[in-house]
Amino acid sequence: MSGTRVTAGRTTAAAEGDVVVLLIGMRVNHFWAVYQWVPVFLAMLRMVRDLEKDGGRGLLGRVLLTASPRTYYVVQYWESKEKLYAYASAPDMFHHEVWAIINRKERAGKVRQHVGIWHEAYVVPEGSYESIYADMPPFGLAAAYGALPVEKRGRRAADRFAHRSPGAGAEAGGAVG
Repeated sequence: MSGTRVTAGRTTAAAEGDVVVLLIGMRVNHFWAVYQWVPVFLAMLRMVRDLEKDGGRGLLGRVLLTASPRTYYVVQYWESKEKLYAYASAPDMFHHEVWAIINRKERAGKVRQHVGIWHEAYVVPEGSYESIYADMPPFGLAAAYGALPVEKRGRRAADRFAHRSPGAGAEAGGAVG
């Protein structure tokens, strides 16, 4: 998703309209239960890899992060919530297979609390996000949507929050910027 080439100066994400963000991850509850959490971690990486190979599914970009030695997660940026839902329920995707395994284990009482899994999904309306990157390669939202000079949206956060897509007009709650 992100390159290593640094863009000099300040940039902002070129996102237009609503932004769909998915945070999805795992927490190792018992380090000694390697046989339980390693497959979950590898499955998480495989799902991301599969999505990156199939650009039509709607994943625009992702960042793999760690919150602690126990918690690993992926921040994903999606074209739309409809494409996210379609991926999550697609019977031909690895995600569907993984959830079937998890559901079978739960029904059989074989989940032993060695590893936790979680996700949070957000639809962020235009005017409710802004970004700035200083001397950075494209990262996060800018890697997903492209970057542009900060002056195109405003040097102040308030100006970037006020930006509206061309044609958004009154339905976006503000003036075209």
